[in-house]
Amino acid sequence: MLILYAGTIVLSAFLLFQVQPIIGKMVLPWFGGSAAAWTVCMLFFQFTLLLGYLYAHLSSRNLAPRRQAWLHAALLLAAALTLPIIPADSWKPGPGDDPALLLLGLLSASIGLPYFLLSTTGPLLQHWFAQERPGSVPYRLFALSNFASLLGLLSYPLLFEPRFTVQEMSTLWSAGFILFALFCAALALNGRGRTASSARPVPAPAGAPGLRDSLTWCALTAVPSVILIAATSHLTANIAPIPMLWVLPLVLYLLTFILCFESARWYKRWLFLPLMAVLTPLLIAGTTFPSLLPSGIAWPVLLFSVSIFAYCMACHGELARLKPAPAQLTAYYLMIAVGGAVGGLFAGLVAPRIFNDDYELTLSCIAAVCVVGAACYHRPAEKMQRGARIKATVFCTTLVGVLWGANAIWPSTPTAKARNFYGTVKVKDSQRDEGKVRQLTHGVIVHGRQFLDPQKRRWPTTYYGNTGGAGIAIAASRHGEGQHVGVIGLGAGTMAAYCRPGDVYRFYEINPLVIEFAERHFSFLRDCPASKEFALGDARLVLDAEASRQFDMLAVDAFSGDAVPVHLLTREAFAIYFRHLKPDGVLAIHISNRYLNMAPVIKRAADSMQRPAYLVENKSDPARGITAATWVLLGPRERLQRYAGLQELPAAPGVRPWTDDYSSLIGIIK
Repeated sequence: MLILYAGTIVLSAFLLFQVQPIIGKMVLPWFGGSAAAWTVCMLFFQFTLLLGYLYAHLSSRNLAPRRQAWLHAALLLAAALTLPIIPADSWKPGPGDDPALLLLGLLSASIGLPYFLLSTTGPLLQHWFAQERPGSVPYRLFALSNFASLLGLLSYPLLFEPRFTVQEMSTLWSAGFILFALFCAALALNGRGRTASSARPVPAPAGAPGLRDSLTWCALTAVPSVILIAATSHLTANIAPIPMLWVLPLVLYLLTFILCFESARWYKRWLFLPLMAVLTPLLIAGTTFPSLLPSGIAWPVLLFSVSIFAYCMACHGELARLKPAPAQLTAYYLMIAVGGAVGGLFAGLVAPRIFNDDYELTLSCIAAVCVVGAACYHRPAEKMQRGARIKATVFCTTLVGVLWGANAIWPSTPTAKARNFYGTVKVKDSQRDEGKVRQLTHGVIVHGRQFLDPQKRRWPTTYYGNTGGAGIAIAASRHGEGQHVGVIGLGAGTMAAYCRPGDVYRFYEINPLVIEFAERHFSFLRDCPASKEFALGDARLVLDAEASRQFDMLAVDAFSGDAVPVHLLTREAFAIYFRHLKPDGVLAIHISNRYLNMAPVIKRAADSMQRPAYLVENKSDPARGITAATWVLLGPRERLQRYAGLQELPAAPGVRPWTDDYSSLIGIIK
């Protein structure tokens, strides 16, 4: 029976965290592949976990063991009947839909009941185990559960994603759930050692946790939950919205649970409190001024990984130190789930609506220091010695002082700033040697820049210079008559600098804030003498629903932070692009990236379309506001070979073609 208990807990935890990146990869392309979409997914996972823990707590206290067993078995059967976990196309968002609420509804309908049942397993089986073996301490099973969760997460990017399609992973996961349901139902219906008296309310034992204990447990889980989501959002928004960077923070988060609940020897205050003091200003500086970090993917990922581990280790170390007797086990786990859900709710739904910038990471760092400091004083019998208390107080007050000092020298206030589901958009004016310029940023990535001098304001700047990929693609696709141009990703509207009378420019943009800011704060669109059209929504979905537009040139520049959303680079996406291009049209894809080499992916997609692909790299030219950029152009050889600086992409046999069912970053990380 011990083996069956351990095996069921391991399988449930593995499936619980394996399904998160699987379902994320299925549905995120429908929501622009944005970091915010993954944040909402994490909110759903945490809230469902809370419901599972609440069910375990209430059913254990209010139902006789046999009734609880039959109820749980019936729910397991109902969950099995909802398989496989494949979302219906009817959940795809349309213009004007609230993406956050729609995504929550989609997740509830597709994986809600199976995920709910998996989330109940940890506390419920530990409760049954404690009943059947009086005097035993089941907290080691919690560490085992987190270890299995860690395996589930790590196996996805390393084993499953590179080898299996999404459909195959869905089938394997569904088979694993059926096996889990059989094991769990067997444990529920066996019920040896569980008596009816165990379901009747009993007086609270001496020293039972009170309101203060419950609030402390909740705070020690809510704060690291916000840190986890905020740090993951920054990584996926400014590096790549891909499962590998969803998984890594969760792995570190779970690892801290494993270490802290396995043994008290892993968490040392003398190490983690000073480490938090050092990391907080570094993290704030790294998120505000990313150029301060060395180039490449390793350093920012390392900084965020160490920070997540340190903050979560401190909070979870104090949480483990304050764990109650096994009799209060389900209440303890319930408050842990409440804290996680509160943190997820704040980061996923509240923060984007009350803040006009990404403040939650900074605020959660400060909150972690305060909460850990308060936990150090919790329970008088366990207070630190006087010298340690003084050090903790000095640490907290010094750190808060440093943060307020940093706030005093914060960058100047931008001209305009707003935030929504898709992130933070800012407009800021600055004086440069070449003149006064206005800049649009999404997160920390520049999405357009314009000279304010009337003589220069129609110059195509940043990534769209005349000698770069955008300028060459425009020139190569002109035929004398009016040019029909499609642009995926509006930015500041810089591509409109190329328009002429008689041209038609159609812009596809998912974020309504970007359209508002481009029209209000930049003049590229106002100065454009061509006919202009706007399509709001994910470009992939909008183009798929439209009749062929017969573009002369189609530019794909829909960056999500610093990375092109994966669903815009699949073979199926390229088929849609070429359906909308004329036979001699040119497809231009912007692939500038500090962390990923997208060229092999584009080459494999071009091969599937039987089109040549040319790499265009231009250097920066500050005098004209040009930024170094990398583009790939797909089009007729006779049109593109006339331009200097183009290099045909070599074969990429080491990279498997990306499809809607398969993609992996292994092999393209710089």
